[in-house]
Amino acid sequence: MPAGKRILLGISGSIAAYKSILLLRLLVKSGAEVKVMMTPSAKAFVSPLVLATLSKQPVVIELSENDQWENHVALGRWADLMIMAPLSCNTLAKMAHGICDNLFMAVYLSATCPVMIAPAMDEDMWKHPATQENLQKILARGHQLIPVTHGFLASGLTGEGRMAEPEDILASIQLHFDKRNDFAGKNILITSGATHEAIDPVRYIGNHASGKMGNALAASFAARGASVTLITGPATAALPEGMHQTIQVQSAQAMYEAVMQEAKHADVLMMAAAVADYTPANVSPQKIKKQSEELTLVLHRTKDILKTLGVQKSPHQLLIGFALETENGKEYALKKLADKNADAIVLNMWEEGKTGFGADTNRVSIYEKNGTEHHFELKTKKETAEDIVNTVKKMLDA
Repeated sequence: MPAGKRILLGISGSIAAYKSILLLRLLVKSGAEVKVMMTPSAKAFVSPLVLATLSKQPVVIELSENDQWENHVALGRWADLMIMAPLSCNTLAKMAHGICDNLFMAVYLSATCPVMIAPAMDEDMWKHPATQENLQKILARGHQLIPVTHGFLASGLTGEGRMAEPEDILASIQLHFDKRNDFAGKNILITSGATHEAIDPVRYIGNHASGKMGNALAASFAARGASVTLITGPATAALPEGMHQTIQVQSAQAMYEAVMQEAKHADVLMMAAAVADYTPANVSPQKIKKQSEELTLVLHRTKDILKTLGVQKSPHQLLIGFALETENGKEYALKKLADKNADAIVLNMWEEGKTGFGADTNRVSIYEKNGTEHHFELKTKKETAEDIVNTVKKMLDA
């Protein structure tokens, strides 16, 4: 529950701002301490006096007023949660591109707390490619989206773009705080990224895994109170914060050794890394020079990390494997589930430009050992991580 939490309510210029009055009232009644900030254009839609009266706090709008400077850095660090409701198309674009031209944006760019957004705009604006690109940019930063709804719009049209109702936003805020520590006391081991198998000092065999999915999982578990050990191979995605420890490796053998060292401490083992199945039998100590039209490499199988864990895991441990397939996904996932003695397999079917290595979105199915199946729609990898983490929580509670 939000009781005792410090919440910063941001209101931008939208007719939906009238809903923010009720949202503020609900938050205050729930026991939260709420401060309100507004964009200058929001004043045309809702009175700062009403908001100040309900929150019992002055409403901040300008960087400076009456020769007094508003400390946007302190305000951005004060909150346990920042909720933008309504978030206009214009302010969404500014957030995506870091445009700091008012106090609202200065506070946002100074914030160290989680951010929730509740957009509000006309359907055509909502569905415009530019808006959707901006949305994906800020969701990739870990912000939480409260989806727009379908209904009557200020333009007189009916469609998507309505801001969620205040009661639904409050429910999302409650869920955010309720689940923050539902993995407290749990040790989670996650592998992420690719592996690089050396051919010589400057060349390697590898794949296009970016680490985005594994890192999103690590961040999601950590945000919910888990102690996370992340073992990552080479990756382009930024390393998540809040880890118990992060171990960086290069090769499949190095990842195998790191996992075997740390596995005994884990309650949940999530093998999300794209580990090479084969590695060169011999690594040249010097750069290989061009000498003929063909070069033959002899490859040996790498050690199967998931299968080894399936043999060694303790009864209290959950072992989750990952599979990326281009065809016959369910068939291969179920075979892997049985062969590796895993408790579940997360299947990702490759779709060019939408899922797989390097993509920002994913569409997964989860197959449990007990026969239960979970199927999820195309979502950002952060949202997908939440779906996977929620499924793991159900498995632990079963």
